[in-house]
Amino acid sequence: MKKSPVSEKQNTRSTSAPAPPAQDDGEDPMASMQADLDRFRDLALRSQADFENYKKRCAREKNDAIKYANTSLLDKLLPIVDNFELGLAAAREEGEQSPIYSGMSLVLKQLNDFLRDNGLQPIEAVGQKFDPNLHEAIAHEASNEVPEEHVVRQTRRGYKFNDRLLRP
Repeated sequence: MKKSPVSEKQNTRSTSAPAPPAQDDGEDPMASMQADLDRFRDLALRSQADFENYKKRCAREKNDAIKYANTSLLDKLLPIVDNFELGLAAAREEGEQSPIYSGMSLVLKQLNDFLRDNGLQPIEAVGQKFDPNLHEAIAHEASNEVPEEHVVRQTRRGYKFNDRLLRP
């Protein structure tokens, strides 16, 4: 690139005060400033509303995280409860008056009370109308005692934790 000499006329123009804004064919400068002001005010209000929604969403997510923090622990505890119930059913065969059966019954009651106090609710399925949101079907079986589309037998108890399905 070649450097061209700067004339004094150009040099004085660049150091002088900026020229007033040119008016566009009859456009009012106050009207354009007012339009800009309205646009920026609207943008500020939208940004403020977005930030408020963000704060509410973060608070809701934090509450949900606290409310459902024990989900994985309870999910791992459910097979233990299932096996305990199977052991209790085996002890019942020896007789309901046996000390093993009565001791296991008390421990299971304490465990179920503890789980219920912490938000875990068993889902009663036998005899209820089949609900795919709560129940998981293994097979279709005809029965004379239970109406059509109702649960005949339960192989594994389902649970809800607070208001969410933990295990169907």
